[in-house]
Amino acid sequence: MPRETGKRWVSSVKTDSTHPPSGLFTKSAATIARTLASKKVSPKGPGSGLRMLTYFMNRVGRGLAAKRRAELQKAKDLLSARIRRKESAAKKAA
Repeated sequence: MPRETGKRWVSSVKTDSTHPPSGLFTKSAATIARTLASKKVSPKGPGSGLRMLTYFMNRVGRGLAAKRRAELQKAKDLLSARIRRKESAAKKAA
């Protein structure tokens, strides 16, 4: 069955969980991770920011330069480590 042109499922995705500032994904890995982990950008927590970064990489990744993709992967690793530290601290406190 042929696909209708101009209609992609991505265009119907509406999310209010993350609000990344314009141009965020062109910055350094540390800045991306720090910003996506903030409550202002990801009110539901850093996991929400990690999902947004993964979503961005999956959708735009094919067109990115290898150097830029590596920087985004580094940001993803930093954000994952932050989430693990937060979960580990929560387990110790419980």
